[in-house]
Amino acid sequence: MENSIMYRLGIDPGYLILGLAVITLILFITVIICLVKMGQLYRRYDLFMRGKDAETLEDLLIKQIEDINLLKIEDKTNKENIRAINRNIRASFQKLGLVRYNAFQGMGGNLSFAIALLDYTNSGFVLNSVHSREGCYMYLKRVDRGQTEVLLGSEEREALEQALGYVEYSEPADK
Repeated sequence: MENSIMYRLGIDPGYLILGLAVITLILFITVIICLVKMGQLYRRYDLFMRGKDAETLEDLLIKQIEDINLLKIEDKTNKENIRAINRNIRASFQKLGLVRYNAFQGMGGNLSFAIALLDYTNSGFVLNSVHSREGCYMYLKRVDRGQTEVLLGSEEREALEQALGYVEYSEPADK
């Protein structure tokens, strides 16, 4: 046996056989694990495909893509509508100031008032209604970016300041 390759390499054939047996056992266990995982995958695939053929599955995917495209179009329309609503809100009157007062002492009650209505840019008008025994007189003064071209009365100025958020509304005491 002195002429064998194993003898010349100095390897005992028993160790070689034992090493190959261990490698074979590891490979056998790996194959069993792969077969179990493949069986689980096949069961999941079978459950997924049960009752469906490739055509109906393709139809389902096409319908999902169409639904997504419809949702994208609807989303775009909704965003355009929201932008239009925001433009309309900015143009509408959204700030209010109101001052009730007694224009002429002895008339009984705070029947006169000044009201300021402003939009997003603090533009709008101040309406002053003066109530007297002879009648009711109304004066309208334009407001542009919080400023007026004409001089405001104290009640009108207070109503404008309320609308601008400078002062809080307070109910006047009847005299």
